[in-house]
Amino acid sequence: MSVTRSTLSNGLTIVSHTMPEVETVSLGIWVGAGSRSEQLMEHGVAHFLEHMAFKGTKRRTAREIVEEIESVGGDLNAATSVDSTGYYARAFPKDLPLALDILSDIILEPCFDGGELTRERDVILQEIAASSDSPDDIVYDFVSEAAFPDQPVGRPILGTADSVCAFERDHLGSYLATHYHGPNMVLAAAGAVDHEALVAEAERRLSGLPSDGTPTPQEAIYRGGRRQSDKPFEQTHLMIGLEAPAYHQPDYFTAQILAGALGGGMSSRLFQEVRERRGLCYSVYAFSTGLTDSGMFVIHAAGAPEKSHELFSVIRDELDRAANAGFAEAELGRVKAQMKMGLLAALESSSARAEQLARHVLFCGRVLPTTELVERIEAVGTADLQALLQRILGTPLSLATVGPVANLGRFEAVADKFIVPASRAA
Repeated sequence: MSVTRSTLSNGLTIVSHTMPEVETVSLGIWVGAGSRSEQLMEHGVAHFLEHMAFKGTKRRTAREIVEEIESVGGDLNAATSVDSTGYYARAFPKDLPLALDILSDIILEPCFDGGELTRERDVILQEIAASSDSPDDIVYDFVSEAAFPDQPVGRPILGTADSVCAFERDHLGSYLATHYHGPNMVLAAAGAVDHEALVAEAERRLSGLPSDGTPTPQEAIYRGGRRQSDKPFEQTHLMIGLEAPAYHQPDYFTAQILAGALGGGMSSRLFQEVRERRGLCYSVYAFSTGLTDSGMFVIHAAGAPEKSHELFSVIRDELDRAANAGFAEAELGRVKAQMKMGLLAALESSSARAEQLARHVLFCGRVLPTTELVERIEAVGTADLQALLQRILGTPLSLATVGPVANLGRFEAVADKFIVPASRAA
């Protein structure tokens, strides 16, 4: 595996992985700033800025941006998350200079045309409306707000209709000028890429980035709480959150494996008990998200309103059973195999690999070798899973429901079992 890293004088990190078997190149510029870097009055601006980046620069119109990259068979895209924003492209190796020129152009020279801003605002309002029609989106936003109340990491990435309607070009320019600095950014590429040529192109196009530091985002403090929506849907959507390890904590990978054992596939405990044995839902799954300073362990299920208390109770009982009785070696082995398969399969995708390189540099400070990742997975034992589950069950519950809840008293009685004495007293 050939991973090479360089740093420009302005602090921009350049990292690449040459993949001899790949005939295209994926590249992108990732910024270590997303929705959690927003001030309250900026709620949604990181995502709005990502949209506007493709709407024209001082050298290209919005149409010219897409026509230039697509005329050579390439494509462009972008995404905003809680802790980062990425702008990326895929192209033939000979067109890497063009792809990087366009990416650099949209970041360094956006024009934020007033007409384009108005039209894109309407597009984002429709995106928010679509999210409001999705119970899956609503319940995740709610559980995040419950877990991290009154904090940037608990707010929806899209912003609200009110905040988006308030944005002018100065808001976008201010956020960009504050956070898009060389030390807070990574240019990553994977596939048919020559590192030295990539660095030379970056020096030509990205040396103008500011070299000074950027503000540290507000610390994420997990608290827990309740949110619910009575919006009429056919099912009751239930999402349970508990505090999970952050990226840098030693048991981060234990949390990933624990999520897999409980709700990571068709052989997982929750899938087998909740769906296959009792038929209480169509889909049930678990995952663990990590930030640099906190995390959340999440379980989601949706079922009939009249059985929501039973669905909730069975999930609670399964967690309790696993915390008391632990996990079998065969069960742990299946999850480890799934994780290693997912990890290695991702390395076969140049776009996924480029993003992985960037995120490692942004949040770990280095590219984690695959062998190290596999070793950390292999090091987790059944006792580790049991101990972590016992620990997170002692953290305050974050609970979100969307849709009708029948038998509310019985549902509340189940919720009460999640509340540890310390948080009850608080």
